[in-house]
Amino acid sequence: MYKSGFVTIIGRPNVGKSTLLNNLMGEKLSIVSSKPQTTRNNIQTILTGENYQIVFVDTPGIHKPRHKLGEYMVKLAQDSIKEVDLILFLATPDTEVGRGDAFILDQLKDCKTPVFMVLNKIDENTQENVAKALQCYSKYFDFKEIIPISALKGKNIDILKELMIKYLPEGPQYYPEDMVTDVQERFIVSEIIREKTLRLLSEEVPHGIAVDIISMKKNEKGIYDIEVDMLCEKDSHKGIIIGKEGSTLKKIGQYAREDIEKFLNSKVNLKIWVKVRKEWRDNPTYLRELGYKSKK
Repeated sequence: MYKSGFVTIIGRPNVGKSTLLNNLMGEKLSIVSSKPQTTRNNIQTILTGENYQIVFVDTPGIHKPRHKLGEYMVKLAQDSIKEVDLILFLATPDTEVGRGDAFILDQLKDCKTPVFMVLNKIDENTQENVAKALQCYSKYFDFKEIIPISALKGKNIDILKELMIKYLPEGPQYYPEDMVTDVQERFIVSEIIREKTLRLLSEEVPHGIAVDIISMKKNEKGIYDIEVDMLCEKDSHKGIIIGKEGSTLKKIGQYAREDIEKFLNSKVNLKIWVKVRKEWRDNPTYLRELGYKSKK
């Protein structure tokens, strides 16, 4: 019997959705950062075993949007609920259900799709806190399964995977077994660059940044030449991104190039230009050009 289906990982920003996806896949396919609202697009990744295929949809976290980009991100997350065979609701050990989690769970109450409670970051909490959190969430919502995990350390990931396969319907193999993502290489490259920017810059600047791949091609020596526009919203942000004598931008480029070379399995020449596009997150034209297109 072959099992296959679509699974979405949903939860508040910064509860570890991308880290969990990367651990399940065994590859770094989704941008990981300590800052919230990191993932902007649905990234479909495909996990294929001997008798199953799981297609993961890694969604942006549901949060109160403050601009058109935020509205786009929330709509993606909400739409994913309606289109999958299984929902993984990811949270961290809190002693009560917070407003953010309650907002998400209330949207799931009329949903006919099975919902798992996946309690992440148990390695960072006491057993007592974990037990209280599990009890608290199980009272608030009727979950099909409740699994405490550490996405970072890999604890109980195998148990979670087995339960997912159990709940998936019988179905076909949707993708070739050697295919791990339906996302273009250019998108993953842009996400790698954005991740390094998130890690190196201060709190407010990164979320006003977009990475636009202008050119990406292999030259006659087999080296990828990649040219990138990094867009920010303010002149002051441009100065912060570049840094004193270009030091910050140099670090972003260096760290990004190392990961891109691993991903492409090739040497890379990376050039990044920083440009100001005021209020691009509220500009429908810029959003479309950057690939943020809502479903009709």
